[in-house]
Amino acid sequence: MAVPNIFGTATAAIPLSQLDTNFATAITLGNTAVYLGNTTTSLGNLTLTNVIISSGNVTLTGANVTGTANISTLQVTSNVSVGGNVAVSGNISALNGFVTIGNTTVGLGNTATSIGNLTVTNTLITEMRETANVSATAATGTINYDALTQVVLYFTTNASGNFTVNFRGSSAVSLDSLMSTGQSLSATFLVTNGATAYYNSAVQVDGSSVTPKWQGGTAPTSGNASSIDSYTYVIIKTGSATFTVLASVTKFA
Repeated sequence: MAVPNIFGTATAAIPLSQLDTNFATAITLGNTAVYLGNTTTSLGNLTLTNVIISSGNVTLTGANVTGTANISTLQVTSNVSVGGNVAVSGNISALNGFVTIGNTTVGLGNTATSIGNLTVTNTLITEMRETANVSATAATGTINYDALTQVVLYFTTNASGNFTVNFRGSSAVSLDSLMSTGQSLSATFLVTNGATAYYNSAVQVDGSSVTPKWQGGTAPTSGNASSIDSYTYVIIKTGSATFTVLASVTKFA
């Protein structure tokens, strides 16, 4: 018997009156059998349009998707876990829950979006905010700059000595393991100086010394009194544990 639904026309493999409340049996959509409920869902090659998922969890994993599902429009208000291959050719809207892509959970809609390690190409961004770590700390000694948690490090207390900046991913992650050869990152360190000024006298990456190439060809030999010195570094990984660092310093007062 033919029954209209969101997929178009569904032809039941057995009378719908025999389906239990969990739909733990098969419904044939065109030439494709879809098993619902507590049984394995086999989709084969299925094209879905204007699909709305309003409750419960939808799991699309390698075990549950035996072919490729092509979805032109998908609206999700609950949780979706995708472990197989799903091609979305149209728009994904109203994602108010969480979408799991591989091992990464992405919270969309009005919730925070956490994507983890993501490669994005040819992307237009209309607004971007970066993380700045503002600390009432005086620059001196060796300062660990953790690239995983900040783009800008700002020490607001007057520096008390010349200092070394050590770039790393975090206390547990090396910058060498974080970056691939041919990648670069930019970092800014804002140093507050009082009447007696101090400066960045050495640079390290993962605890190993690197000689920066300074803008203008000359490394600083002093800081700027009663100012904020803005140090900018471009760190380029050129090989295993091998880095080129381009550095500059600008006075703000």
